[in-house]
Amino acid sequence: MKDDNKRLPTESKSAEVSAEVDAFLRDLQRAPPPRPSAGRGRLIFALDATASREPSWDRACRIQGEMFEATAALGGLDVKLIYYRGFNECRASRWMTNAAELHRVMRSVFCVGGETQIERVLAHTLSETKKQRVGALVFVGDAMEEEVDRLCQLAGELGLNGVPVFLFHEGGNPIAAAAFRQIAKLSRGAYLRFDSGSGDRLRDLLGAVAVYAAGGYRALAAYGERKGGEVLRLTTQLRS
Repeated sequence: MKDDNKRLPTESKSAEVSAEVDAFLRDLQRAPPPRPSAGRGRLIFALDATASREPSWDRACRIQGEMFEATAALGGLDVKLIYYRGFNECRASRWMTNAAELHRVMRSVFCVGGETQIERVLAHTLSETKKQRVGALVFVGDAMEEEVDRLCQLAGELGLNGVPVFLFHEGGNPIAAAAFRQIAKLSRGAYLRFDSGSGDRLRDLLGAVAVYAAGGYRALAAYGERKGGEVLRLTTQLRS
């Protein structure tokens, strides 16, 4: 029996992943800088909790703490969790202030089969930022089953309101990839594809996006010097 998840990446595959990370970092560089505001940064963390994502849900629970840890020196981060699943179920948490709180909420969620509800995620984010500035929206998902023109309309409105969408695409669904790239472009955010072997990269880049949302490019550059790896590559591009 073959186990595709244990195959070592080929040289061409590694080059493709590296190119996608570079593209993500370039897009993050072009994202609108957060507007100055007093207090903590605010980030919306949205997840597809339909049945296809069940194998990777535990990984998402483990890596989300990096967002809080990365922004501790900047005054902290408030995170709102949004997830959708099942038949017309889309839930938004209250704003949370620490990793333990977010982890507890995520551990109480289980995946249920259903169609995507990305429109509701984008609309809720737009509503929230009109109340009080949201620094960024992070979305993790593997599919798109909606009217793409409506999603693009909302993405454009988020871009006009200075809220970039950073989309982390699990797997290789081409319809989702095309839609996610358009959402990223219109919101002045970024798109990155990942797989089961990309956990460390995803964790580091989530932390980078959180730092950006809380403190802008200067804070991100300082974080990169401490963190190294993919984040240092990002900050090197920012300086150039």
